[in-house]
Amino acid sequence: MPIRIADNLPARRTLESEGVIVMSETEAARQDIRPLRVALLNLMPDKITTETQIARLLGATPLQIELELVRISDHVSKNTSAGHISAFYRPWEDVRAEKFDGLIITGAPVEQIEYEEVTYWDEMRCILDWSQDNVHRTLTLCWGAMAALHHFHGIPKHALTEKATGVFSHANRVPANPIMRGLPDRFDVPVSRWSELRATDLPSGRGLEVLADSAETGLCLIADPAQRTVHMLNHLEYDTLTLAGEYARDEGRSLPLHYFPGDDPAGQPSNTWRGHGHLLFGNWINETYQTTPFDREDIGT
Repeated sequence: MPIRIADNLPARRTLESEGVIVMSETEAARQDIRPLRVALLNLMPDKITTETQIARLLGATPLQIELELVRISDHVSKNTSAGHISAFYRPWEDVRAEKFDGLIITGAPVEQIEYEEVTYWDEMRCILDWSQDNVHRTLTLCWGAMAALHHFHGIPKHALTEKATGVFSHANRVPANPIMRGLPDRFDVPVSRWSELRATDLPSGRGLEVLADSAETGLCLIADPAQRTVHMLNHLEYDTLTLAGEYARDEGRSLPLHYFPGDDPAGQPSNTWRGHGHLLFGNWINETYQTTPFDREDIGT
Protein backbone atom coordinates (compact mmCIF):
# COMPACT_ATOMS: atom_id res chain seq x y z
CA MET A 1 0.00 0.00 0.00
CA PRO A 2 1.14 3.58 -0.55
CA ILE A 3 2.28 6.30 1.78
CA ARG A 4 0.32 9.53 1.91
CA ILE A 5 2.47 12.67 1.96
CA ALA A 6 1.99 16.23 0.77
CA ASP A 7 1.66 16.40 -3.02
CA ASN A 8 4.63 18.76 -3.47
CA LEU A 9 6.97 17.44 -0.77
CA PRO A 10 10.47 17.08 -2.35
CA ALA A 11 10.68 13.48 -1.06
CA ARG A 12 7.75 12.58 -3.33
CA ARG A 13 9.77 12.82 -6.55
CA THR A 14 12.59 10.72 -5.09
CA LEU A 15 10.25 8.01 -3.85
CA GLU A 16 8.30 7.84 -7.10
CA SER A 17 11.55 7.45 -9.06
CA GLU A 18 12.41 4.47 -6.83
CA GLY A 19 9.06 2.79 -7.46
CA VAL A 20 7.54 3.56 -4.06
CA ILE A 21 3.79 4.05 -4.43
CA VAL A 22 2.94 7.55 -3.22
CA MET A 23 -0.72 8.49 -2.89
CA SER A 24 -2.16 11.95 -3.31
CA GLU A 25 -4.43 13.34 -0.64
CA THR A 26 -7.37 13.20 -3.08
CA GLU A 27 -6.78 9.51 -3.87
CA ALA A 28 -6.39 8.65 -0.17
CA ALA A 29 -9.71 10.28 0.66
CA ARG A 30 -11.48 8.01 -1.85
CA GLN A 31 -10.27 4.80 -0.20
CA ASP A 32 -12.49 3.28 2.48
CA ILE A 33 -9.49 2.44 4.67
CA ARG A 34 -8.48 3.65 8.10
CA PRO A 35 -4.86 4.74 7.49
CA LEU A 36 -2.24 4.60 10.19
CA ARG A 37 -1.39 8.12 11.24
CA VAL A 38 2.33 8.45 12.00
CA ALA A 39 4.05 11.60 13.24
CA LEU A 40 7.72 12.17 12.39
CA LEU A 41 9.45 14.46 14.87
CA ASN A 42 12.41 15.36 12.69
CA LEU A 43 15.30 16.76 14.72
CA MET A 44 17.96 16.33 12.02
CA PRO A 45 19.50 19.43 10.38
CA ASP A 46 18.95 18.18 6.80
CA LYS A 47 15.27 17.54 7.17
CA ILE A 48 14.60 16.75 3.50
CA THR A 49 17.09 13.86 3.47
CA THR A 50 15.77 12.40 6.72
CA GLU A 51 12.10 12.68 5.80
CA THR A 52 12.87 10.93 2.50
CA GLN A 53 14.69 8.09 4.25
CA ILE A 54 11.85 7.51 6.72
CA ALA A 55 9.10 7.88 4.11
CA ARG A 56 10.87 5.33 1.90
CA LEU A 57 10.73 2.68 4.62
CA LEU A 58 7.16 3.47 5.69
CA GLY A 59 5.99 3.51 2.07
CA ALA A 60 7.24 -0.05 1.54
CA THR A 61 4.93 -1.50 4.19
CA PRO A 62 1.58 -3.07 3.17
CA LEU A 63 -0.61 -0.46 4.90
CA GLN A 64 -1.72 3.03 4.04
CA ILE A 65 0.37 5.49 6.07
CA GLU A 66 -0.51 9.12 6.67
CA LEU A 67 2.75 10.86 7.55
CA GLU A 68 2.62 14.07 9.59
CA LEU A 69 5.87 16.06 9.74
CA VAL A 70 6.41 17.67 13.14
CA ARG A 71 9.07 20.02 14.46
CA ILE A 72 10.12 21.47 17.79
CA SER A 73 7.92 24.53 18.29
CA ASP A 74 10.52 27.18 19.15
CA HIS A 75 13.62 25.80 17.39
CA VAL A 76 14.74 27.44 14.14
CA SER A 77 16.41 25.07 11.66
CA LYS A 78 19.64 26.43 10.18
CA ASN A 79 20.11 23.79 7.47
CA THR A 80 16.63 23.56 5.93
CA SER A 81 14.89 26.51 4.29
CA ALA A 82 12.25 28.37 6.24
CA GLY A 83 9.95 27.93 3.25
CA HIS A 84 10.18 24.13 3.42
CA ILE A 85 9.61 24.13 7.17
CA SER A 86 6.61 26.45 6.86
CA ALA A 87 5.07 24.49 4.00
CA PHE A 88 5.40 20.94 5.35
CA TYR A 89 6.02 20.95 9.12
CA ARG A 90 3.68 21.62 12.00
CA PRO A 91 5.06 22.73 15.37
CA TRP A 92 4.40 20.23 18.14
CA GLU A 93 2.26 22.78 19.98
CA ASP A 94 -0.17 22.63 17.06
CA VAL A 95 -0.56 18.83 17.18
CA ARG A 96 -0.42 18.18 20.91
CA ALA A 97 -4.21 17.84 21.14
CA GLU A 98 -4.24 15.18 18.41
CA LYS A 99 -3.80 11.38 18.49
CA PHE A 100 -1.35 9.30 16.46
CA ASP A 101 -1.00 5.59 15.89
CA GLY A 102 2.77 5.98 15.66
CA LEU A 103 5.52 8.45 16.46
CA ILE A 104 9.09 8.38 15.12
CA ILE A 105 11.68 10.60 16.82
CA THR A 106 14.92 11.04 14.90
CA GLY A 107 18.44 11.65 16.09
CA ALA A 108 19.93 15.12 16.48
CA PRO A 109 23.49 16.53 16.30
CA VAL A 110 23.58 17.29 20.03
CA GLU A 111 25.13 14.11 21.42
CA GLN A 112 28.12 15.92 22.85
CA ILE A 113 25.90 18.30 24.81
CA GLU A 114 24.36 17.42 28.17
CA TYR A 115 20.62 16.80 27.87
CA GLU A 116 19.71 19.71 30.11
CA GLU A 117 21.83 22.07 27.99
CA VAL A 118 20.01 21.28 24.73
CA THR A 119 17.94 24.37 23.95
CA TYR A 120 14.74 22.40 23.33
CA TRP A 121 15.18 19.84 26.13
CA ASP A 122 12.15 21.05 28.10
CA GLU A 123 9.89 20.67 25.08
CA MET A 124 11.47 17.32 24.27
CA ARG A 125 10.54 16.07 27.73
CA CYS A 126 6.99 17.35 27.26
CA ILE A 127 6.75 15.52 23.93
CA LEU A 128 7.94 12.27 25.48
CA ASP A 129 5.37 12.58 28.27
CA TRP A 130 2.67 13.55 25.75
CA SER A 131 3.43 10.41 23.73
CA GLN A 132 2.24 8.25 26.61
CA ASP A 133 -1.35 9.49 26.23
CA ASN A 134 -1.51 10.53 22.58
CA VAL A 135 0.58 7.95 20.70
CA HIS A 136 0.03 4.20 20.49
CA ARG A 137 3.59 3.13 19.63
CA THR A 138 6.87 5.04 19.33
CA LEU A 139 10.13 4.37 17.50
CA THR A 140 13.15 6.45 18.58
CA LEU A 141 16.42 6.76 16.68
CA CYS A 142 19.99 7.57 17.81
CA TRP A 143 19.92 10.68 20.06
CA GLY A 144 16.14 10.45 20.18
CA ALA A 145 16.54 6.97 21.69
CA MET A 146 19.16 8.16 24.18
CA ALA A 147 16.96 11.07 25.22
CA ALA A 148 13.90 8.86 25.72
CA LEU A 149 15.79 6.25 27.74
CA HIS A 150 17.31 9.00 29.89
CA HIS A 151 13.95 10.69 30.43
CA PHE A 152 11.95 7.57 31.26
CA HIS A 153 14.62 5.45 32.95
CA GLY A 154 17.47 7.77 33.98
CA ILE A 155 20.01 5.97 31.77
CA PRO A 156 23.18 8.08 31.26
CA LYS A 157 25.03 8.50 28.00
CA HIS A 158 28.80 8.18 27.89
CA ALA A 159 31.02 10.24 25.59
CA LEU A 160 33.30 8.33 23.23
CA THR A 161 36.92 9.32 22.68
CA GLU A 162 36.44 8.68 18.95
CA LYS A 163 33.32 8.72 16.83
CA ALA A 164 31.69 5.31 16.36
CA THR A 165 31.04 5.30 12.64
CA GLY A 166 30.74 2.60 10.02
CA VAL A 167 28.72 -0.54 9.30
CA PHE A 168 28.92 -3.12 12.07
CA SER A 169 27.66 -6.67 12.49
CA HIS A 170 24.99 -7.01 15.18
CA ALA A 171 23.60 -10.05 16.97
CA ASN A 172 19.86 -10.67 16.99
CA ARG A 173 19.35 -11.42 20.70
CA VAL A 174 15.59 -12.08 20.65
CA PRO A 175 14.53 -13.54 17.28
CA ALA A 176 11.08 -14.36 18.69
CA ASN A 177 10.30 -10.71 19.46
CA PRO A 178 7.82 -9.42 16.83
CA ILE A 179 10.07 -6.44 16.09
CA MET A 180 12.92 -8.82 15.17
CA ARG A 181 10.80 -11.17 13.06
CA GLY A 182 12.64 -12.22 9.90
CA LEU A 183 15.95 -10.59 10.79
CA PRO A 184 18.93 -12.97 10.60
CA ASP A 185 20.99 -14.05 13.59
CA ARG A 186 23.59 -11.46 12.55
CA PHE A 187 22.85 -8.36 10.49
CA ASP A 188 24.65 -5.17 9.44
CA VAL A 189 23.66 -1.77 10.85
CA PRO A 190 25.14 1.67 10.09
CA VAL A 191 26.43 3.44 13.23
CA SER A 192 27.18 7.15 13.56
CA ARG A 193 27.46 8.66 17.04
CA TRP A 194 29.79 10.31 19.52
CA SER A 195 28.33 8.67 22.62
CA GLU A 196 26.97 5.35 23.82
CA LEU A 197 24.63 3.73 26.29
CA ARG A 198 25.91 0.76 28.26
CA ALA A 199 24.09 -2.45 29.06
CA THR A 200 25.37 -2.26 32.64
CA ASP A 201 23.41 0.97 33.11
CA LEU A 202 20.05 -0.52 32.12
CA PRO A 203 17.90 -0.69 35.26
CA SER A 204 16.47 -4.05 36.27
CA GLY A 205 12.78 -4.53 36.83
CA ARG A 206 11.76 -1.97 34.20
CA GLY A 207 11.03 -4.45 31.41
CA LEU A 208 13.80 -3.20 29.12
CA GLU A 209 15.02 -5.89 26.73
CA VAL A 210 18.12 -5.76 24.53
CA LEU A 211 17.05 -6.91 21.08
CA ALA A 212 20.34 -6.39 19.22
CA ASP A 213 23.90 -5.36 20.02
CA SER A 214 27.39 -5.35 18.55
CA ALA A 215 30.68 -6.55 20.01
CA GLU A 216 32.32 -3.42 18.56
CA THR A 217 29.76 -0.68 19.21
CA GLY A 218 27.52 -2.05 21.96
CA LEU A 219 23.76 -1.58 22.27
CA CYS A 220 21.62 -1.09 19.18
CA LEU A 221 17.96 -2.03 19.73
CA ILE A 222 16.09 -1.94 23.04
CA ALA A 223 12.45 -2.84 23.61
CA ASP A 224 10.64 -0.69 26.18
CA PRO A 225 7.17 -2.27 26.62
CA ALA A 226 6.06 0.02 29.44
CA GLN A 227 6.43 3.02 27.13
CA ARG A 228 5.26 1.05 24.04
CA THR A 229 8.54 2.07 22.42
CA VAL A 230 11.40 0.55 20.47
CA HIS A 231 14.69 2.42 20.81
CA MET A 232 17.26 2.14 18.00
CA LEU A 233 20.60 3.74 18.82
CA ASN A 234 21.86 3.38 15.25
CA HIS A 235 20.66 4.06 11.68
CA LEU A 236 18.97 1.36 9.62
CA GLU A 237 17.21 4.21 7.78
CA TYR A 238 20.49 5.48 6.23
CA ASP A 239 21.00 5.61 2.46
CA THR A 240 23.98 3.93 0.81
CA LEU A 241 26.05 7.13 0.73
CA THR A 242 24.96 8.77 4.00
CA LEU A 243 28.09 7.74 5.89
CA ALA A 244 30.25 8.85 2.97
CA GLY A 245 28.58 12.25 3.09
CA GLU A 246 29.24 12.52 6.82
CA TYR A 247 32.88 11.53 6.27
CA ALA A 248 33.28 14.29 3.69
CA ARG A 249 31.48 16.80 5.91
CA ASP A 250 33.84 15.95 8.78
CA GLU A 251 36.81 16.47 6.44
CA GLY A 252 38.02 12.90 6.80
CA ARG A 253 38.48 12.96 10.56
CA SER A 254 36.50 9.79 11.32
CA LEU A 255 36.74 6.98 8.78
CA PRO A 256 33.61 4.78 8.73
CA LEU A 257 34.80 1.23 9.41
CA HIS A 258 33.68 -1.83 7.40
CA TYR A 259 31.96 0.53 4.96
CA PHE A 260 34.29 1.45 2.10
CA PRO A 261 35.84 -1.57 0.33
CA GLY A 262 39.04 -2.36 2.23
CA ASP A 263 38.37 0.75 4.36
CA ASP A 264 39.61 2.80 1.39
CA PRO A 265 37.43 5.93 1.01
CA ALA A 266 38.24 5.99 -2.71
CA GLY A 267 36.02 2.91 -3.16
CA GLN A 268 32.26 2.72 -3.68
CA PRO A 269 30.43 1.37 -0.59
CA SER A 270 27.77 -1.33 -0.88
CA ASN A 271 24.46 -1.24 0.98
CA THR A 272 24.37 -4.40 3.12
CA TRP A 273 21.59 -3.22 5.47
CA ARG A 274 18.74 -2.10 3.18
CA GLY A 275 16.67 -5.24 3.70
CA HIS A 276 17.19 -5.14 7.45
CA GLY A 277 15.84 -1.60 7.59
CA HIS A 278 12.74 -2.57 5.62
CA LEU A 279 12.14 -5.54 7.91
CA LEU A 280 12.50 -3.56 11.12
CA PHE A 281 10.25 -0.70 10.04
CA GLY A 282 7.76 -3.14 8.53
CA ASN A 283 7.62 -5.11 11.77
CA TRP A 284 7.11 -1.93 13.79
CA ILE A 285 4.29 -0.78 11.51
CA ASN A 286 2.68 -4.23 11.62
CA GLU A 287 2.76 -4.32 15.43
CA THR A 288 1.30 -0.82 15.52
CA TYR A 289 -1.50 -1.82 13.14
CA GLN A 290 -2.29 -5.05 14.98
CA THR A 291 -2.66 -3.38 18.37
CA THR A 292 -3.85 0.20 17.82
CA PRO A 293 -7.49 0.98 18.70
CA PHE A 294 -9.91 1.06 15.78
CA ASP A 295 -11.07 4.48 16.93
CA ARG A 296 -7.97 6.66 17.06
CA GLU A 297 -9.52 8.79 19.78
CA ASP A 298 -9.29 5.76 22.11
CA ILE A 299 -5.50 5.93 22.03
CA GLY A 300 -4.18 6.64 25.51
CA THR A 301 -7.36 5.62 27.26
